[in-house]
Amino acid sequence: MTDTQHGTPAGTAPGASDMPLNSSRTTRARVRVLIVDDHAVLRQALRMLLESHDEIDVVGDVANGRDAVQLSEELTPDVVLMDVVMPGLNGLDATRQIRKRCPNTRVLILSGYEEEEQIIEALRAGAGGYLIKESDIGELLLAIQAVSRGNTYFSSSLSERDQGNDFLLRARSGDARAGFDRLTDREREVLQLIAEGHSNQSIADQLVISVKTVEAHKAHIMSKLGARNRTDLIRYAIRRGIIGLDPMPQLRAG
Repeated sequence: MTDTQHGTPAGTAPGASDMPLNSSRTTRARVRVLIVDDHAVLRQALRMLLESHDEIDVVGDVANGRDAVQLSEELTPDVVLMDVVMPGLNGLDATRQIRKRCPNTRVLILSGYEEEEQIIEALRAGAGGYLIKESDIGELLLAIQAVSRGNTYFSSSLSERDQGNDFLLRARSGDARAGFDRLTDREREVLQLIAEGHSNQSIADQLVISVKTVEAHKAHIMSKLGARNRTDLIRYAIRRGIIGLDPMPQLRAG
């Protein structure tokens, strides 16, 4: 992780540009952004807001993490603007896969949650920044710019508590890493689908694997997490923020 910006004006953080956000981009290429959110209204609103700014080029928008991974490989955006709680494949696991497959693509988490553990997990997954959905469009643009340059950005609401450096230190530390970190990418996908209530056959169909393979993944997951049954897995997924109800925020103009 590199320089950190904490909701401050662009010129105050290491590596930040003095160029105004609404100026003509004559010396720097436009930042290519992929939007990922399962709420269609929010996704479309974000696209309209970002496309009204010359420094941003929205290359696509999708409704779930699995499509985000696929489209990131196809389009190689500079920044993926990523929701966290989404069906099928959540934003944190999608971030892990994108960072593995597209190392030049940065991920900016846009979430309605401010829980410390989720922020730390996002950083461990490879996210370059964490922005709260209550932020205004001006801060969103600032965060996209910072993350695209390789800096780490936290919402001003988080940085006001001076937590940014603490988050980075805890994310880099091996302390408190739970059994979840031992799960493979595929096991994380299976865990989420189990928690969403899908049957073994439905999971097999979605992931194009056999039911027997699903059962093997489930057994490995339960062993690694110390779970006794499906109910334990569901409770675990809820505690981890893998499934849940994402609040619909009101976007504020800058």
